[in-house]
Amino acid sequence: MSAIGELEPVRGGPTFRPLSAEDEDQQPAEIESLCMSCYRNGVTRLLLTKIPFFKEIIVSSFTCGSCAWSNTEIQSAGRIQEQGVRYTLAVTTRQDMNREVVKTDCAMARIPEIDFEIPAFSQKGALTTIEGIIDRAVAGLEQDQPVRRAADKDVAGKIDEFIGKLKQLKEVESSFTFIIDDPSGNSFVENPCAPQKDEALVVTHYRRTAQQDAMLGIEAEEADEKQADFVEDLRNEVLQFNTNCPECNAPANTNMKLVQIPHFKEVIIMATNCDVCGHRTNEVKSGGAIEPLGTRITLHITHPSDMTRDILKSETCSVEIPELEFELGMGALGGKFTTLEGLLKDIQDLVVKNPFTLGDSSTPSRMEKLHEFGRKVHQIMEGHMEAHFILDDPAGNSYLQNVYAPDEDPELKVEHYRRTFAQNEELGLNDMRTEGYEGGPASER
Repeated sequence: MSAIGELEPVRGGPTFRPLSAEDEDQQPAEIESLCMSCYRNGVTRLLLTKIPFFKEIIVSSFTCGSCAWSNTEIQSAGRIQEQGVRYTLAVTTRQDMNREVVKTDCAMARIPEIDFEIPAFSQKGALTTIEGIIDRAVAGLEQDQPVRRAADKDVAGKIDEFIGKLKQLKEVESSFTFIIDDPSGNSFVENPCAPQKDEALVVTHYRRTAQQDAMLGIEAEEADEKQADFVEDLRNEVLQFNTNCPECNAPANTNMKLVQIPHFKEVIIMATNCDVCGHRTNEVKSGGAIEPLGTRITLHITHPSDMTRDILKSETCSVEIPELEFELGMGALGGKFTTLEGLLKDIQDLVVKNPFTLGDSSTPSRMEKLHEFGRKVHQIMEGHMEAHFILDDPAGNSYLQNVYAPDEDPELKVEHYRRTFAQNEELGLNDMRTEGYEGGPASER
């Protein structure tokens, strides 16, 4: 941009001030620097500022009084973020063209409706508006048009036609999509509704690819890559070990797999199949520790689609359906990773097909109550009856899928509570020593 000298540190106030036209104390620092056009001295102005709900940036502007050459660019004052960011804005009104935009030099801007794209590193970083980005693109295309008209009229005519499309976008006669994709995570599109959510703006954070890391000059340590590959291989691999069938005690194999549940945590699924007697069993274990707080999850079942929700019921979780006056204590059915429909079928089989409530010893009234319970469970699964399904897990290791994630689910309520002494006693936490256990009686012997 220009050759500048050293910038003395700012004293007597914050280094980065909020971006505001009302801040009279926010004056840029002026430095005499060399013009790269006429090689005479000009003035570079540096403004260290903070954009609300974003981060700190450095705005630099150079002006030469001799040749009138000027240049403006921005630089991020922070580091490259852990994840890349993609802003997708539906431009529907003329006011949307005035939204402030921070576009770094490694960001790509795109308007899919007209197949328009500004590749990464093709422009310097800029603090502007959406209209300013379009104007900048128009100015760049018009720059060499006189030469093109003399050399190739067809190419110049097509570029003129495309410039016309860009200028029409500024009038917002029809809606279009504006996308900024920045692997460094330092670009920004203004949300005029902040801190509330902007319905027209979608912000997506993503993990960079190896090519994007190389483009930004980031090289991960080889040891970290090997460790990450080992963990990823472990997640993708099904482990198998020898065991005995719990029914016939014949030798069998148990398969074990690590599974990451979205928006929750990692769990371990174990399944055993016996080739001798055909017995099958599966069990789910939490891949983490007992949570500091217990969890109570309440789902209002209103539609048959609720039956497809994924559910993780740990072995410390109890189940309650108030409309059926039904409660299943912790430990029953063990740990399960299934759907809501699958768990309701297991509950139905557990109650209706209980051998201690069937046969000659069972009374007709008891059998009728069990069959009525089975019919109501079936009505819930078919969507003919609304009900509340409650998971209460003192260990905090159960989960019910939020189909609206990452937004809130209107029919799902998650409460966290402090465990009672009795619940801690049942989980074995009251007698557990995590500090100073080395000096106990066992170690002294």
